[in-house]
Amino acid sequence: MSRAHRPDPPPMRTNDVRVAAAGTAGWAIALVVLLIVGPSEGDRWWLWTCCVGMAIGVFAMWYIPRLQTGRARQEAERAASRRHP
Repeated sequence: MSRAHRPDPPPMRTNDVRVAAAGTAGWAIALVVLLIVGPSEGDRWWLWTCCVGMAIGVFAMWYIPRLQTGRARQEAERAASRRHP
């Protein structure tokens, strides 16, 4: 029994910068909580974990728009090359 293959649905449009901002805010909140509570002497690495998480989030908010622009440009070039062989 062979079934007809339906085409794949188009990719979902998401706001990836908003996701990165939410993650960065989460790390910032965790840092504030840790600073208020005061980690024990052996658990100070959590502070650095929060700082690195925030830095990665800021980098992602800068990088994601450039990545999406590059991908859109590449897809447009690919579509143009298919029209004009």
